[in-house]
Amino acid sequence: MESLRLVLVQHPQLVYQFISLPFAFLFYMLAKLRGFTLTHRYLYLAVGGCVLASVTMGPYSSIVLVPALSSALLAYALQPQDVHPWMLGIHMCWQTFWHLSIQYSEYWLQESCDGRLLLAVSALMLLTQRATSMSMDLQEGKVLPPLSGGAVLGRACAVLPYLSYSLYFPALLGGPLCSFAQFVHFVEQSASSRPPSPLRDILSKALSVASLEWARRLLRDLLISYSPSLGRLGQVLWVWTLSVALRMRYYSHWALSDCLNNAVGLGFSGYSQHGTPLWDGLSDGEPWMVEPSSRLSQFTRKWNRTTAAWLRRLIFQRYRTTPLALTFAFSAWWHGLHPGQVVGFMVWAAAVQADYRIHNYLRPLVDSRGKKLVYTCLSWVLTQLVIACIMIAVEFRSVVSLLLLCRMHACLFPLIYILTPFLMKRQ
Repeated sequence: MESLRLVLVQHPQLVYQFISLPFAFLFYMLAKLRGFTLTHRYLYLAVGGCVLASVTMGPYSSIVLVPALSSALLAYALQPQDVHPWMLGIHMCWQTFWHLSIQYSEYWLQESCDGRLLLAVSALMLLTQRATSMSMDLQEGKVLPPLSGGAVLGRACAVLPYLSYSLYFPALLGGPLCSFAQFVHFVEQSASSRPPSPLRDILSKALSVASLEWARRLLRDLLISYSPSLGRLGQVLWVWTLSVALRMRYYSHWALSDCLNNAVGLGFSGYSQHGTPLWDGLSDGEPWMVEPSSRLSQFTRKWNRTTAAWLRRLIFQRYRTTPLALTFAFSAWWHGLHPGQVVGFMVWAAAVQADYRIHNYLRPLVDSRGKKLVYTCLSWVLTQLVIACIMIAVEFRSVVSLLLLCRMHACLFPLIYILTPFLMKRQ
């Protein structure tokens, strides 16, 4: 009971998502019924999102419901080539207002924010992803715009796919990001070509969530009992262990989000060579895929995979001047513009840029198997230490946390990593 209480207090999202699992699987079962029409499917997902928002966010649910409705109306009313600038501008302004309100409460009034408000703003960030993904799909012609005119009921049915995509409950509290084109195809085909039962994979991922939470709690107890003031190496190990514990929270959240999407039938990617169904078509990342990365740029691409792809599509591919810096700057804005987030993402951008130059310079020098092994191991260690400092700066957000991190010896690793290309040039 104590473990359940801790999870409920510290990670309400996990509890709410777990409770949503039976309703998600119910959609999968209903989709095969002839009476469960396309309109019913869209309504089920949208109404489920409204109910989940009202239950989890209370009076703050309007923070999500109002922009969800406005994004559906914008997608229906505007021309496909015009909808994206309006969608991006309105959502980012609305999201920034609430982020700054939270900062005002935390830093100026020195008051802690209501957990339901934080949950609503987190859901709003995900809604911004979906809304802009939808507008880019319309702009690029990946989906056909709805036909305007007709009776009131016809116009309502034309708006329904956009509203359902904005609010569908498996993605309301967590990723991964499913594109609008993929969502529409899934809902329209869910009755005629249902994927195999995802129950086995749901149970497997739920077990991995429990294992990650158990391991994270062990690490938390270890961090509490161990003082980071016991020597330089001790500080470095303490910072790295703390970052691993923080990343485990993301991995468990992503795994449970995968469960929800798989439960409704999203994420099926075919069969393996042995005929086993694969449900890895929609995922933000798994520890055994991300953590072995021996390059910082490689880790960055695999970390929060669908969000990274969204940022690449939204910013990186649309700007020729300093696209990397602009992408990380926008990521800091999207995350909330807290001091630690701004510093962390700017350091991350500089470190990724340095990573390309360092490895382009060193790779030709690695000409034997032994050198390659040493090179890979050292690269992995440096990647872990740089990511550790960035993760702590972003997660703890405040200036006080940044100052505490700067007093630890671990903060030297990102600085050394960023300065290394300049030292190589002088040689």
